[in-house]
Amino acid sequence: SIKMDLLHSNGILIIQHLQRDYRAYQDFLNFMSHVGDPRNIFSIYFPLWFQLNQVVGTKMIWVAVIGDWFNLIFKWILFGHRPYWWVQETLIYPNKSSPCLEQFPITCETGPGSPSGHAMGSSCVWYVMVTAALSYTVRWKDRSAATLHRLTRSFLWSIFWIIQISVCISRVFIATHFPHQVILGVFAGILVAEAFEHTPAIQTASLRVYIKTNLFLFIFALGFYLVLKVIDIDLLWSVPKAKKWCANPDWINIDTTPFAGLVRNLGALFGLGLGINSEMFITSCKGKNSCKISFRILCIAASLATLQLYNFVKIPTHTEYLFYILSFCKSAAMPLTVVALVPYCVHSLMRTTEKKLN
Repeated sequence: SIKMDLLHSNGILIIQHLQRDYRAYQDFLNFMSHVGDPRNIFSIYFPLWFQLNQVVGTKMIWVAVIGDWFNLIFKWILFGHRPYWWVQETLIYPNKSSPCLEQFPITCETGPGSPSGHAMGSSCVWYVMVTAALSYTVRWKDRSAATLHRLTRSFLWSIFWIIQISVCISRVFIATHFPHQVILGVFAGILVAEAFEHTPAIQTASLRVYIKTNLFLFIFALGFYLVLKVIDIDLLWSVPKAKKWCANPDWINIDTTPFAGLVRNLGALFGLGLGINSEMFITSCKGKNSCKISFRILCIAASLATLQLYNFVKIPTHTEYLFYILSFCKSAAMPLTVVALVPYCVHSLMRTTEKKLN
């Protein structure tokens, strides 16, 4: 439509302005784009918070998974273009005088562009972290503590918005999103996170609930895709566009396709459910050692170190279905490691040490 073309063309002007005038900040903006990567939730934010506060860590996974699932459905409904391919195909520029946008190794996302998954994932998870941190200070009763709470509140929310704005600018700078797509992503993420502030049932969910939730999310997404495919609407329309207009074929990654994100999130949710409902979790994280600061610090350090090793596990991409299966297994192993395996090993080590000292 004319209004959408106008919105896109104005977005292209903003991207050109950023790429021209913010060249000196290129490394920082690329870094902020990595900060907003939803995969950091499972490998960095979750291991930290789960060992500090299991309620917050559990909520974080649920928010990340459900938020990314909604992001996928919204992408399929909105059919949002990405700047780096839209500028090549639009007819609004006369005589093939389309603007030149620079691309980067992280530009060539293959899914639809609206809303931004990075902006949505970043806002929902940081919203959980900020509200969790403020929940500790809100209990302070005396006047001086109340003043400190207000200052802390202002500081943390300022940090929240600085991070979100930086992530949004970075995604626009690399020409993978239009401005309106990142703005929509931020507020959609906040809505999802706020919804889970009023959903305490996830803290006591059984493994059966996790499995049922996984099946519902998978069947709904797959069913939605197949129904539209039957009526000749291809929800993977963005993949050939990305392959066609990406400046470097090596920058195309199967890990950015819509179904790759779905499988990754379903694996993480299943791994969390399996871990929380395991005997190892009950033995280690519900035992007497769980209250010790040393236990938590060791678990954090061991979890972060172990999860970094998963980065060296490269999943073969030559067969798409095999990639999805192995991606699910790898994603499930990460929260299972944080929730059950690492705490159980640390618990066993501490118990052995205590016996030797006695």
